[in-house]
Amino acid sequence: MTTAEAIALIEAASGPGDLFGRDGADAYRRLARLTHPDSHPGDRRAASAFTRLAMLWQQHREGHGLLAARGDIANLYQAGPSLLKVPRDPADNDLMRAETTALATLRTRVAPAWAAYFPVPVRAQRQRDPGSGTERWVNVIGRLDGFRTLAEVHAAYPGGVDPRDAAWMWRRALVAVGAAHRAGVIHGAVLPEHVMIHPDEHGLVLVDWCYSCRAPGGRVRAVVKRYLDWYPPEVLTGHAAGPDLDIWLVTRCMTELVGPSMPAPLTAFARGCLLASPRRRPANAWTLLAEFDELLERLYGPRRFRSFAMPA
Repeated sequence: MTTAEAIALIEAASGPGDLFGRDGADAYRRLARLTHPDSHPGDRRAASAFTRLAMLWQQHREGHGLLAARGDIANLYQAGPSLLKVPRDPADNDLMRAETTALATLRTRVAPAWAAYFPVPVRAQRQRDPGSGTERWVNVIGRLDGFRTLAEVHAAYPGGVDPRDAAWMWRRALVAVGAAHRAGVIHGAVLPEHVMIHPDEHGLVLVDWCYSCRAPGGRVRAVVKRYLDWYPPEVLTGHAAGPDLDIWLVTRCMTELVGPSMPAPLTAFARGCLLASPRRRPANAWTLLAEFDELLERLYGPRRFRSFAMPA
């Protein structure tokens, strides 16, 4: 590695996890040697890179910054009991601010009984790159230990999840969007990576509120490109989003999760949530949940706890 390559690597790093892996100390020494001001007198860019390297190394040593996950627009780094969510591109700062606003609204307006369905906002802050001067909007949120995304669940059960197990996930997803809608927020991107479940405790948390908008009348700020074919048509043409959008996406998540083993009555229920006309789709998650519960009771009898485990 050359000095120029080392400087570029340090400048591009969103956090310690981009520079320091298992051989963190070796990586630090190598980069420090290549950028040390004593070796490059008068080189301001090298000096700035060295300063930033020292800051990131300190974060790494304190356990603040190991890469925990890579999201659609941001990297998430461990920060003690929290996660630092840092956008990879500063152009996405507006989406990060949308999440800040949404989480603050949910924190103050959602009834305590439903608070566990949402991430805990710790703080929001600007992070300035000492080398380039670029500012990123960073959200610090509570860590979710033991939770797995629906994308992980689907990968673990490629043949489909038993509909009786998917039922509690479906119910909780409807509760989450229903509580958000009551608070005046539309999630806008209820997708497999954004729905996290706790297999043992049957918990669910709806994460990544960067695409959220106000309800009613808001417009989705952006879409996740790899899921373009999951969105209802009107969203892609810039029309205002309603609560039916989140219900549509919850339905897509669950039909994908269950797959071909979906019983005919559940298939018919899902079809009603995916009607072409927004005006004909269900828009009240609480009313829909009551209908869903009645359907489940007809199919499987009184509700009872079923253990669910992810394969080792």
